[in-house]
Amino acid sequence: MPSKWKPHSVVNPESGEVFTDAGAWDFVASLLENGHPIEEIILDKPPGKKAYVLIVEIKTTSRNLYIKIQLGSGVIWGRSFHYSEYDK
Repeated sequence: MPSKWKPHSVVNPESGEVFTDAGAWDFVASLLENGHPIEEIILDKPPGKKAYVLIVEIKTTSRNLYIKIQLGSGVIWGRSFHYSEYDK
């Protein structure tokens, strides 16, 4: 299963430090709890499976944060957590 889960390369806008693994998951949970927009997508790998994408505007940089998660049987997989490869 491809993954680009790199919280250690993203600066947490609240602390000014890079995210830890736990901090990244806390950030995702906070976004979801606060109703951040989320988009359902269909994955190429594995084919036909659903995942969910959050695009987060980071005001301290000119880049957005791209987060993709996938739900499994009783687990949530972090598929992507990195700066967006597209400009704002």
